[in-house]
Amino acid sequence: MTIILKEIFNLIRILNSETGAGQIAFGICLGFILGLSPWVSLQAIIIFLMILIFRVQAAAALTSAFFFSFIAYLFDPMIHKLGKYVLKHDSLELLWSKMYNAPLVPYTQFNNSIVMGGAVIGIILAPIIYILSYSIIKKYQDLIVSRFKETRIWKFIKGSVLYNWYSTYEKFKS
Repeated sequence: MTIILKEIFNLIRILNSETGAGQIAFGICLGFILGLSPWVSLQAIIIFLMILIFRVQAAAALTSAFFFSFIAYLFDPMIHKLGKYVLKHDSLELLWSKMYNAPLVPYTQFNNSIVMGGAVIGIILAPIIYILSYSIIKKYQDLIVSRFKETRIWKFIKGSVLYNWYSTYEKFKS
């Protein structure tokens, strides 16, 4: 339970930070794909590299991967059916045979029905997840965070010695 609360507080901290909505949304999108794929696979390594290379909010990616992996677990029967359908499709049989004989592709574990179903869902829903999360984050930052930063309470907190000590600590921590 404490891990889940820690991740929720981490997500709230990210949403209230100065990070752009696009970076957070791209992190959530990559976390969605990562949550649907096995953690020890070639596609997970590629996603981790994308998180490190591109200007992405890494904490948002890892937090969303944590939550989406639980959601994916709940939908495993449907993901399995979709993956099985794609793998058993007659017109794709030659493609799967060539991919399995390629040098690195078998390390993606694409021949597993749950992995294939998760990959198909990830490819289809990733742009939708990005657009939805971007719009929600942008509205949240524009409406709630900007209004809160204009209140007297926030100005009082920001001017306090305790806040200055905390912000100095955060600079040394990161």
